[in-house]
Amino acid sequence: MPTSPASPTAEQLPARTAAVWAALDPVVGAGTPLRVLDVGGGSGMFAVPLARLGHDVTVVDPSADALATLRRRADTGGVGARVHGLQGDGDLLHEVLPEADGGSDGYDLALCHYVLEVVDDPAVTLGEISRALRPGGQVSVATANRAGAVLGRAVAGHPVEALALIEDRDPAPARSKPARRRFTPEDLLALVEGAGLRPGPWRGVSVVADLLEATSGADPRAVRALELALAEASPFRDIATGLHVLATRP
Repeated sequence: MPTSPASPTAEQLPARTAAVWAALDPVVGAGTPLRVLDVGGGSGMFAVPLARLGHDVTVVDPSADALATLRRRADTGGVGARVHGLQGDGDLLHEVLPEADGGSDGYDLALCHYVLEVVDDPAVTLGEISRALRPGGQVSVATANRAGAVLGRAVAGHPVEALALIEDRDPAPARSKPARRRFTPEDLLALVEGAGLRPGPWRGVSVVADLLEATSGADPRAVRALELALAEASPFRDIATGLHVLATRP
Protein backbone atom coordinates (compact mmCIF):
# COMPACT_ATOMS: atom_id res chain seq x y z
CA MET A 1 0.00 0.00 0.00
CA PRO A 2 1.50 3.39 -0.90
CA THR A 3 2.44 5.72 1.91
CA SER A 4 2.82 9.47 1.93
CA PRO A 5 6.27 11.05 2.42
CA ALA A 6 5.19 12.23 5.88
CA SER A 7 3.89 8.85 6.96
CA PRO A 8 5.48 7.00 9.87
CA THR A 9 6.36 4.12 7.53
CA ALA A 10 8.48 6.47 5.50
CA GLU A 11 10.27 7.50 8.68
CA GLN A 12 11.80 4.03 8.81
CA LEU A 13 9.96 2.70 11.83
CA PRO A 14 10.46 -1.01 12.57
CA ALA A 15 9.61 -3.32 9.68
CA ARG A 16 7.63 -5.60 12.00
CA THR A 17 4.97 -2.89 12.36
CA ALA A 18 4.87 -1.98 8.66
CA ALA A 19 1.49 -3.62 8.07
CA VAL A 20 -0.11 -1.72 10.95
CA TRP A 21 1.24 1.62 9.78
CA ALA A 22 0.20 0.89 6.19
CA ALA A 23 -3.37 0.37 7.39
CA LEU A 24 -3.25 3.55 9.48
CA ASP A 25 -1.56 5.77 6.88
CA PRO A 26 -4.76 6.70 4.98
CA VAL A 27 -6.34 7.70 8.30
CA VAL A 28 -3.49 9.52 10.01
CA GLY A 29 -1.73 10.89 6.94
CA ALA A 30 -4.68 12.74 5.44
CA GLY A 31 -3.62 16.07 6.94
CA THR A 32 -6.55 16.41 9.35
CA PRO A 33 -5.61 16.55 13.06
CA LEU A 34 -7.30 13.71 14.94
CA ARG A 35 -8.14 12.97 18.54
CA VAL A 36 -6.45 9.64 19.19
CA LEU A 37 -6.87 7.27 22.15
CA ASP A 38 -4.06 4.75 22.69
CA VAL A 39 -5.07 2.07 25.20
CA GLY A 40 -2.09 0.26 26.68
CA GLY A 41 0.45 2.21 24.62
CA GLY A 42 2.32 3.66 27.59
CA SER A 43 5.83 3.65 26.12
CA GLY A 44 4.75 5.81 23.17
CA MET A 45 5.84 3.62 20.25
CA PHE A 46 2.77 4.75 18.30
CA ALA A 47 1.73 7.84 20.27
CA VAL A 48 4.87 9.86 19.62
CA PRO A 49 5.00 9.30 15.83
CA LEU A 50 1.29 10.13 15.65
CA ALA A 51 1.86 13.35 17.60
CA ARG A 52 4.65 14.26 15.18
CA LEU A 53 2.04 14.06 12.43
CA GLY A 54 0.00 16.69 14.27
CA HIS A 55 -2.49 14.50 16.12
CA ASP A 56 -3.51 14.89 19.76
CA VAL A 57 -2.92 11.57 21.54
CA THR A 58 -4.24 10.42 24.91
CA VAL A 59 -2.54 7.30 26.26
CA VAL A 60 -4.23 5.20 28.95
CA ASP A 61 -1.95 2.65 30.57
CA PRO A 62 -1.90 0.95 34.01
CA SER A 63 1.89 1.25 34.34
CA ALA A 64 3.32 4.40 35.90
CA ASP A 65 6.77 3.42 34.62
CA ALA A 66 5.51 3.10 31.05
CA LEU A 67 3.82 6.48 31.27
CA ALA A 68 7.07 8.01 32.55
CA THR A 69 8.82 6.59 29.49
CA LEU A 70 6.07 8.05 27.33
CA ARG A 71 6.56 11.49 28.84
CA ARG A 72 10.34 11.40 28.29
CA ARG A 73 9.95 10.20 24.72
CA ALA A 74 7.31 12.82 23.90
CA ASP A 75 9.31 15.66 25.42
CA THR A 76 12.50 14.54 23.69
CA GLY A 77 10.60 14.35 20.40
CA GLY A 78 9.26 17.86 20.81
CA VAL A 79 5.61 16.79 21.00
CA GLY A 80 5.01 16.87 24.74
CA ALA A 81 2.07 19.26 24.37
CA ARG A 82 0.22 16.83 22.09
CA VAL A 83 0.71 13.66 24.17
CA HIS A 84 -1.26 13.10 27.36
CA GLY A 85 -0.76 10.13 29.67
CA LEU A 86 -3.43 8.82 32.05
CA GLN A 87 -2.97 5.90 34.42
CA GLY A 88 -5.82 3.42 34.25
CA ASP A 89 -7.15 0.16 32.83
CA GLY A 90 -8.75 -0.39 29.44
CA ASP A 91 -11.77 -2.14 30.92
CA LEU A 92 -12.48 0.94 33.06
CA LEU A 93 -12.21 3.66 30.45
CA HIS A 94 -15.55 5.09 31.55
CA GLU A 95 -13.87 5.98 34.86
CA VAL A 96 -10.62 7.27 33.35
CA LEU A 97 -12.33 9.19 30.53
CA PRO A 98 -15.83 10.00 31.82
CA GLU A 99 -16.31 12.62 29.11
CA ALA A 100 -15.81 10.07 26.30
CA ASP A 101 -19.40 8.90 25.93
CA GLY A 102 -19.22 8.03 22.25
CA GLY A 103 -21.00 11.17 21.08
CA SER A 104 -19.74 13.75 18.65
CA ASP A 105 -16.93 14.61 21.08
CA GLY A 106 -15.64 11.03 21.05
CA TYR A 107 -12.26 9.99 19.70
CA ASP A 108 -11.58 9.81 15.97
CA LEU A 109 -9.17 6.90 16.28
CA ALA A 110 -8.31 4.41 19.01
CA LEU A 111 -5.38 2.00 19.22
CA CYS A 112 -5.58 -1.32 21.06
CA HIS A 113 -2.29 -3.04 20.28
CA TYR A 114 -1.34 -6.24 22.10
CA VAL A 115 -3.62 -5.47 25.02
CA LEU A 116 -6.36 -8.08 24.64
CA GLU A 117 -3.85 -10.82 25.53
CA VAL A 118 -3.57 -9.66 29.13
CA VAL A 119 -6.81 -7.91 30.15
CA ASP A 120 -9.35 -9.63 32.36
CA ASP A 121 -12.02 -9.66 29.66
CA PRO A 122 -11.17 -8.73 26.04
CA ALA A 123 -14.85 -8.20 25.16
CA VAL A 124 -15.31 -5.67 27.96
CA THR A 125 -12.17 -3.76 26.98
CA LEU A 126 -13.18 -3.55 23.31
CA GLY A 127 -16.66 -2.48 24.34
CA GLU A 128 -15.20 0.35 26.42
CA ILE A 129 -13.04 1.46 23.50
CA SER A 130 -15.97 1.34 21.12
CA ARG A 131 -18.03 3.57 23.40
CA ALA A 132 -15.19 6.12 23.51
CA LEU A 133 -15.26 6.57 19.72
CA ARG A 134 -17.39 9.07 17.86
CA PRO A 135 -19.76 7.63 15.26
CA GLY A 136 -17.56 6.85 12.25
CA GLY A 137 -14.48 6.65 14.46
CA GLN A 138 -12.05 3.79 13.95
CA VAL A 139 -10.08 1.43 16.16
CA SER A 140 -6.83 -0.33 15.28
CA VAL A 141 -6.64 -3.72 17.00
CA ALA A 142 -3.50 -5.87 17.01
CA THR A 143 -3.15 -9.19 18.84
CA ALA A 144 -0.87 -12.19 19.05
CA ASN A 145 -1.66 -14.84 16.45
CA ARG A 146 -2.06 -18.40 17.71
CA ALA A 147 -0.77 -19.96 14.48
CA GLY A 148 2.33 -17.76 14.58
CA ALA A 149 2.97 -18.72 18.20
CA VAL A 150 2.66 -22.43 17.34
CA LEU A 151 5.13 -22.10 14.49
CA GLY A 152 7.51 -20.04 16.61
CA ARG A 153 7.58 -22.64 19.39
CA ALA A 154 8.05 -25.46 16.91
CA VAL A 155 10.92 -23.78 15.06
CA ALA A 156 12.58 -22.99 18.39
CA GLY A 157 12.60 -26.71 19.23
CA HIS A 158 9.65 -26.85 21.63
CA PRO A 159 7.15 -29.25 19.99
CA VAL A 160 5.33 -30.04 23.26
CA GLU A 161 4.61 -26.34 23.83
CA ALA A 162 3.59 -25.95 20.18
CA LEU A 163 1.09 -28.78 20.51
CA ALA A 164 -0.34 -27.23 23.68
CA LEU A 165 -0.94 -23.98 21.81
CA ILE A 166 -2.68 -25.82 18.97
CA GLU A 167 -5.00 -27.37 21.56
CA ASP A 168 -5.51 -23.99 23.28
CA ARG A 169 -3.73 -25.14 26.43
CA ASP A 170 -1.17 -23.23 28.49
CA PRO A 171 2.27 -24.20 27.09
CA ALA A 172 3.83 -23.55 30.53
CA PRO A 173 1.20 -24.59 33.12
CA ALA A 174 3.64 -24.27 36.03
CA ARG A 175 4.05 -20.52 35.47
CA SER A 176 3.12 -18.13 38.30
CA LYS A 177 1.48 -15.57 36.00
CA PRO A 178 -1.64 -16.16 33.87
CA ALA A 179 -0.95 -17.30 30.34
CA ARG A 180 -1.15 -14.68 27.60
CA ARG A 181 -3.99 -15.25 25.18
CA ARG A 182 -3.44 -15.97 21.52
CA PHE A 183 -6.12 -15.37 18.92
CA THR A 184 -7.21 -16.82 15.62
CA PRO A 185 -8.48 -14.43 12.94
CA GLU A 186 -11.99 -15.73 13.65
CA ASP A 187 -11.56 -14.98 17.38
CA LEU A 188 -10.43 -11.44 16.65
CA LEU A 189 -13.19 -10.65 14.16
CA ALA A 190 -15.84 -12.05 16.52
CA LEU A 191 -14.59 -9.84 19.36
CA VAL A 192 -14.61 -6.77 17.14
CA GLU A 193 -18.12 -7.43 15.87
CA GLY A 194 -19.31 -8.20 19.39
CA ALA A 195 -18.21 -4.71 20.42
CA GLY A 196 -20.53 -3.20 17.82
CA LEU A 197 -17.72 -2.43 15.38
CA ARG A 198 -17.51 -3.12 11.66
CA PRO A 199 -14.17 -4.79 10.85
CA GLY A 200 -12.19 -4.29 7.69
CA PRO A 201 -9.90 -6.97 6.24
CA TRP A 202 -7.53 -8.60 8.70
CA ARG A 203 -3.80 -8.72 8.02
CA GLY A 204 -0.72 -10.44 9.37
CA VAL A 205 1.79 -8.46 11.42
CA SER A 206 5.43 -9.51 11.23
CA VAL A 207 5.09 -12.40 8.83
CA VAL A 208 8.88 -12.62 8.42
CA ALA A 209 10.34 -9.46 9.99
CA ASP A 210 11.17 -10.92 13.39
CA LEU A 211 13.07 -13.81 11.84
CA LEU A 212 14.88 -11.80 9.18
CA GLU A 213 15.90 -8.95 11.48
CA ALA A 214 17.25 -11.41 14.05
CA THR A 215 19.22 -13.70 11.75
CA SER A 216 19.98 -12.30 8.33
CA GLY A 217 21.09 -8.68 8.55
CA ALA A 218 18.71 -7.99 5.65
CA ASP A 219 18.12 -4.44 4.43
CA PRO A 220 15.25 -3.06 6.57
CA ARG A 221 13.70 -1.42 3.51
CA ALA A 222 13.58 -4.76 1.71
CA VAL A 223 12.11 -6.44 4.80
CA ARG A 224 9.47 -3.73 5.04
CA ALA A 225 8.53 -4.14 1.38
CA LEU A 226 8.24 -7.90 1.85
CA GLU A 227 6.10 -7.47 4.95
CA LEU A 228 3.68 -5.25 3.06
CA ALA A 229 3.50 -7.74 0.20
CA LEU A 230 2.71 -10.65 2.55
CA ALA A 231 0.49 -8.95 5.13
CA GLU A 232 -2.83 -9.45 3.35
CA ALA A 233 -2.01 -12.59 1.38
CA SER A 234 -2.78 -16.12 2.55
CA PRO A 235 -1.15 -18.48 3.37
CA PHE A 236 1.58 -16.06 4.50
CA ARG A 237 -0.55 -13.85 6.76
CA ASP A 238 -1.95 -16.94 8.49
CA ILE A 239 1.38 -17.71 10.19
CA ALA A 240 2.35 -14.14 11.12
CA THR A 241 3.41 -13.29 14.66
CA GLY A 242 0.41 -10.99 15.04
CA LEU A 243 -3.01 -10.14 13.63
CA HIS A 244 -4.36 -6.70 12.85
CA VAL A 245 -7.71 -5.26 11.89
CA LEU A 246 -8.97 -1.71 11.45
CA ALA A 247 -12.62 -1.47 12.48
CA THR A 248 -15.20 1.32 12.37
CA ARG A 249 -17.91 2.34 14.77
CA PRO A 250 -21.09 2.72 12.68
